[in-house]
Amino acid sequence: MHRYKLFDHTADVGVEAYGKTANELFANAAFAVFDILADLSHVSPIVERKIVVAGDGWEDLLVNYLREVLYMYNGEGLLLKEFSIIDIDPRRLVGKVAGAPFDPAKHTINTEIKAVTYHQAAVKEAHGMWTARVIFDV
Repeated sequence: MHRYKLFDHTADVGVEAYGKTANELFANAAFAVFDILADLSHVSPIVERKIVVAGDGWEDLLVNYLREVLYMYNGEGLLLKEFSIIDIDPRRLVGKVAGAPFDPAKHTINTEIKAVTYHQAAVKEAHGMWTARVIFDV
């Protein structure tokens, strides 16, 4: 099973993420943010952070979570590589992320992601498989 795939969207980047559980889905969606953003092959998980996010349902929670992890790059300069969800329900997520401070001598930025949008945001569970769609403003 793939963690995510890209889909065409005018002037933006669309992602469809997958998981066998909500935990795996949200971790894979966050991985997609950084896999699109940078070459993760030279990122070591040396800095770990706990993350707590609230939302008004699965879609809101997903967008808020992805905005929070994107802020860790834009606001704190961290390139994240590992994502784990400790506890999740439609209104709250507790997780951990790990990565390294951005170092232009070691790390390559592929695509700047400006924002995570609500446009077409969706989270669905069917037949034991979770799927999410989200669009990034690039």
